Amino acid sequence: MAETKQHFKILADNRQAGHNYFLSDRLEAGVVLSGTEVKAARAGKIQIRDAYAEVSGNEAWLVNLHISEYSHGNRYNHEPTRKRKLLLHRREIDKLIGKTREKGYALLPTKLYLKDNLVKCEIALGKGKKEHDKRDVERKREQDAEARAGFQRNSR
Repeated sequence: MAETKQHFKILADNRQAGHNYFLSDRLEAGVVLSGTEVKAARAGKIQIRDAYAEVSGNEAWLVNLHISEYSHGNRYNHEPTRKRKLLLHRREIDKLIGKTREKGYALLPTKLYLKDNLVKCEIALGKGKKEHDKRDVERKREQDAEARAGFQRNSR
């Protein structure tokens, strides 16, 4: 019996999304890329911070993802910030249309990674955090760290 291992390599990670949004409903989507985009992404020349996803015309699109031009791409190079199509099932797209029409929800890419030599994007449904929510999360993180430190001191 042959074992099939899936190989993952994270190309870009959007940590800022978790800080600015309450994230839920994560989905894995394929991304339609040209050859020079894939080569530039493998080289790490990708910026996901300002990107977002949108559903229009029953299709999902990744907007504002910046993939720098490939150094050896010459005249076949790609445009760095073009809209890129996300590959999702119809049921997933319909679900996202319903969720994003609610007030305050956005589709955010959280990771871009290689999965068995295919570029995949993890998108999450996010609801914007207010400033006081961010402070509450920071305060809770500090309290948990203090509690862990106290347990470690007492266990010695």
